[in-house]
Amino acid sequence: MRQFLAAYALVAVAISQPGLLLAQTAPDSSPAATPERILPDWLKISGESRVRYESLDGQFRAGGSGGDQALAFRTTILAEAKFDPVTFGFELQDSRKELNDSGSTLSASLVNPLDVLQAYASIDLGGTGLAQALKQDNARLKLGRQTLDIGGRRILERADMANVLLNFTGAYWQSSNARGDAWNILAVVPVGRLPQDRASLEKNEMQADREEWSRLLLGVHYRRANLLGDLLPDTSGELFVFRLKEHDTARTNTPNRDYLQPGFRLFRPPQTGQWDFELDTSWRTGTRRASAALSDTIDLKVRTFAAHAHLGYTFDAPWQPRLVLDWDFGSGDRNPDDLRYEQAERLFGGRRTDLGNTGIHGPLTPANINAAGGRIEVKPNARSDMRLAFKFAHLDEARDAWVVARVQDRTGQSGTFIGTTIDSRARYWLQPNTLRVEVGASALIPGRFARTAPNASRQGTTHYGFVAFTRFF
Repeated sequence: MRQFLAAYALVAVAISQPGLLLAQTAPDSSPAATPERILPDWLKISGESRVRYESLDGQFRAGGSGGDQALAFRTTILAEAKFDPVTFGFELQDSRKELNDSGSTLSASLVNPLDVLQAYASIDLGGTGLAQALKQDNARLKLGRQTLDIGGRRILERADMANVLLNFTGAYWQSSNARGDAWNILAVVPVGRLPQDRASLEKNEMQADREEWSRLLLGVHYRRANLLGDLLPDTSGELFVFRLKEHDTARTNTPNRDYLQPGFRLFRPPQTGQWDFELDTSWRTGTRRASAALSDTIDLKVRTFAAHAHLGYTFDAPWQPRLVLDWDFGSGDRNPDDLRYEQAERLFGGRRTDLGNTGIHGPLTPANINAAGGRIEVKPNARSDMRLAFKFAHLDEARDAWVVARVQDRTGQSGTFIGTTIDSRARYWLQPNTLRVEVGASALIPGRFARTAPNASRQGTTHYGFVAFTRFF
């Protein structure tokens, strides 16, 4: 970990004293430095390329020992051709991982060699009857393969730290008006990421991703800006409902989830010299099976609840410090042996913002968790930001699993305290809007459950660190 702490310190110095950076990292703003445009006006090409090195010691996952490392590469290239009222988009994603060993964390969320991330037609429908009926000034209907990023991003997110981005195929309506009200309506199926087997993943083998037509996701999401008026200015409210329906096919085995998930979100964004807050909750009802095995034919009754809440204040002072108290909850299964399923599993949403750095680390997820904590965020200058966070993480139900680690005590005698997490990151634009460096360090200090559960790794404190460089174009 010493190399990561040293890197962290160097970035912190560079953030507070940007004059120490080499002169050539500053962009040349002279007219001569502006390149001639070689693409036609109707065509836009953009993208990013990121390399990230991660290191972990004190493996917390069941059966794990020692450490792990990863050299992760992710490149995306998006081409958009605009022919009003239609814009055609095509985006490639290439995600690879090196430095694997026999015990490395490896899955399709880390490796997905060259494939099509997005291929869509986006149609401007701002003047149509539906847009007028919804009182929306701007409206677009996107058809095809696409990524989704909606609301608080806990249900659907194009996650920045992920090495492989989730995508979907179908129809997505997005509209808004001058007041700030917005509608998001979707009917999509997830795209299955390939390869899945470890041998192919270790070789970064290319296999074409496939739509999972047996899994249908429907959703309606509405935001009302300034919901409380003068009573609490700048406070917005969101109502949403999502439906997931899936079944087995010859290619895809599923737990046969049939979920209905309504919820609401009330939030006030951070502003200097003001309090901000957020409450994001959802419930899930329906049925599912305990596993995806074809032999599993018993439907379990689903009842789950998940919530995030925080209260923050941004000081009108140098570095704009923001202090936050927060709480994250995902229900657990009280009795794993009955015919109920009460664990609030994460499906397509993100977790880094609330629960810390992920990658080969990420010990917490919003499922069977009750975690309170806090964080401090600062912005030393226009090029940089830093954050430091902590959580006291407990299981919601002692007999249910610590999901990420796959550690469980079905007797409940190991208690509920997973441990204390400490999480930090710092980002700096070496060249504004073009080249960014990011470093992070995390620790998981194990509590009673993580130390004594029957299949716990018993590796002591987990240390994790990463350094990443991202080039935008």
